[in-house]
Amino acid sequence: MRVFKNKWFTRWARMEDVPDFALVQAAAEVVAGQVEADLGGGLFKKRLAREGSGKRGGYRIIIGYKRPNTDRIVFLYAFAKNARASISEKEKQALSLVAEAFVSATDEQVSLLLQEGSIVEVKHHE
Repeated sequence: MRVFKNKWFTRWARMEDVPDFALVQAAAEVVAGQVEADLGGGLFKKRLAREGSGKRGGYRIIIGYKRPNTDRIVFLYAFAKNARASISEKEKQALSLVAEAFVSATDEQVSLLLQEGSIVEVKHHE
């Protein structure tokens, strides 16, 4: 399984000090079916703990993944639980389109996205 984060999520994770190993762990939990919500359209909501805090008061992350036949997962969006309850229907539709395009992309298209900096591959060894 290859784990990616889009440009927006990469900046957010850096600002919030979210390490890649936490994202790899969250991705493994999504693949195992351990999610807070299946939003439909290949989108899943997952809780992520804040540093020094638990998952309850932490972040909510929106992940694109197509069960069970994909080898890619992409982190798309995140927010603090105390900032908002969820995403709007319009945001959900837009993120679903992005997720579907990404998981159905060819390896060549993914390589191009990596080269242009639209996505970043999460390192599993950090």
